[in-house]
Amino acid sequence: MSERYDNGMKVRRKVLGDAYVDRAEAAKTEFDVPFQTLITEGAWGTVWASGGISDRERSMLTLALLAAMGNFEEIPMHIRATARTGASKQDVLEAFQHVAIYAGVPRANQALKLAKQTYAEMEQE
Repeated sequence: MSERYDNGMKVRRKVLGDAYVDRAEAAKTEFDVPFQTLITEGAWGTVWASGGISDRERSMLTLALLAAMGNFEEIPMHIRATARTGASKQDVLEAFQHVAIYAGVPRANQALKLAKQTYAEMEQE
């Protein structure tokens, strides 16, 4: 693999945690290896690895973009990541309030619902 891939895996593990990445890696098949390589190099090895903004800010942006685009299935994973990125519950609320104004209340409402559910699960773990 490439240096960007290796760096991406380090960042991915830092943000998502070893247990999550280990499960994802175990589920990887020959069919989706090219896709997994793409996201590891592109998302984790380039965007998340950039020093231009903090992990906290990147976490808030990611959650807002996921909600604004209606990509709700990724929100719980990134809510869990806030425990490692430093984005607080208040930060997440602020991000979703921006979504409500600029992308629509229904999307922000669904994102908040998922965040509340995920935070409750995290508190029980």
